[in-house]
Amino acid sequence: MIIAEQTRKHPDIWRRFSPRQTIIRYIWYAAIVFIAAWSLRHLDITWIYLLDAHIQAGDLFTRMYPPDWSYADTILQPLIETIHIATLGTIITFVIALPLAFLAAQNITPNKITWIVARFILVASRSINTVVWALVFVAIFGPGPMAGIWAIAARSIGFMGKLIGEAIEEVDQGTIEAIEATGAGRLKILLIGVLPQVMPVIYGTTVYRWDINIRESTVLGFVGAGGIGIQLYSSINQFQWDEVAVILLAVFGVVVISELVSATVRQKIT
Repeated sequence: MIIAEQTRKHPDIWRRFSPRQTIIRYIWYAAIVFIAAWSLRHLDITWIYLLDAHIQAGDLFTRMYPPDWSYADTILQPLIETIHIATLGTIITFVIALPLAFLAAQNITPNKITWIVARFILVASRSINTVVWALVFVAIFGPGPMAGIWAIAARSIGFMGKLIGEAIEEVDQGTIEAIEATGAGRLKILLIGVLPQVMPVIYGTTVYRWDINIRESTVLGFVGAGGIGIQLYSSINQFQWDEVAVILLAVFGVVVISELVSATVRQKIT
């Protein structure tokens, strides 16, 4: 009787998932396949174009080689402008997102209304793509880098505010309670008890978002928001693929440098 009980509890064949878990997994797989098939069925895709896609891609890369290096002087100023757009947009983001993060943190915000308003702003910021924000600000400020700066800021506020707000909610409450016991005011509690605990997150998130903004600002010129995207859009429309190659290589170089700077800074502060 004991041997039979042990055999039932510990079968000879080991299975990673129970029969119920296996069925659930297969249901999920079937649901994913169904959703993918349903989505493809409702998209107007010309599948015949895929037959020679590799030929077209090879022809495109052939036209890009060799790059027209004489065009590098033309794109230098727009490339610097792109970096400025990303940098200024990140600075504006920091100024706006930091107080919003404190208001959006449930353990710090003064009341429920401020929490709802702050959360709404952060969600609204993240829900709209940077290019869409750029279209909005081009309509407000007109074409140029000003629209790009505010487009970057409007998109980044929700990202930074959310991450910093979550970090504030996870601070050590014991430190805050100890400062409150001394009779300190609310502002002193925030400056002494909360802010030092989240400063590494603030620095890391700011640098990380700057890195992302460098990449996003390269395409804002497609909608007239300044930066190197204007030259890229113009070269593509004129089929100057050797110029496109130079622009893409320049953007790639800037992105690699920003990635190295971001990784180095975040490594130093952690």
